[in-house]
Amino acid sequence: MPTTLLVPADPLRPRRPDEHFAPEADAAREAGLDVAVVDHDALTTPDGARRAVARVQEGDRQAVYRGWMLRAGRYAAFAEALRDRGVTLRTSAAQYRQAHELPGWYAALAEVTPPTVWTTGDGREAFERAASDLGTGRAVLRDYTKSMKHHWHEAAFIPDLADTSAAWAVAQRFRELRDDEFTGGFVLRRFEELSKAEVRTWWVGGVCTLVGPHPDTPHDPPPNLDLAAVAPLVAALGLPFVTVDLALRADGVWRVIELGDGQVSDRPGTVDPETFVAAVL
Repeated sequence: MPTTLLVPADPLRPRRPDEHFAPEADAAREAGLDVAVVDHDALTTPDGARRAVARVQEGDRQAVYRGWMLRAGRYAAFAEALRDRGVTLRTSAAQYRQAHELPGWYAALAEVTPPTVWTTGDGREAFERAASDLGTGRAVLRDYTKSMKHHWHEAAFIPDLADTSAAWAVAQRFRELRDDEFTGGFVLRRFEELSKAEVRTWWVGGVCTLVGPHPDTPHDPPPNLDLAAVAPLVAALGLPFVTVDLALRADGVWRVIELGDGQVSDRPGTVDPETFVAAVL
């Protein structure tokens, strides 16, 4: 079955790929793949999925999306609109949610990632109950899909969960900053000291096909990586296309910081698009 790469359209030139994804689109065409653009703005609206995929050619084909993050419900509508055109996303709506939202993958990777608890919703009572379950000490706050690590001291890092008022103040600031993008509930993760920058790994069909720097530190070459403990756990998830971000803990143990859907994970600019496309498509 032929594969089509789907990328967001440039908002000002809707027949062309968004400039952020244009290098990948060019590399895919050079590799002989079909490329089509979708209207990301339409995808984010309740009834816009069919309009968003209007430029995707109809026909029996598989597609891989490389674009901006979508809520799980919007991705499901996207997948349905494509199915109506005979196009099947390699990653199903259920698989996307499992990879994109932390509760979907945490249990499978619990032994190689910091201890974690979460709430449903943004209420204080549920937050304090979850904090109590995690215990005292340092923690990092996020929601099901994203942290606010660039607002570290005001909306991400909690120095001591025992100080419930201070912890809740961080949660309130996080909720304020996430605004309409807040997803699922609060997630509290035990803080662990890391000795090096994160590494982003790319997995297709449960196999690691590419190792590179994290987008936040694109010029830091990844160190020698030991995936022995992680690889079988990622493979057992049965997900078609994911990223796994890892970092070396201060005691020399590799830890999973994040698993994400590969379609909406950013490619560091220092990973050339030709290498990337060959590895993941």
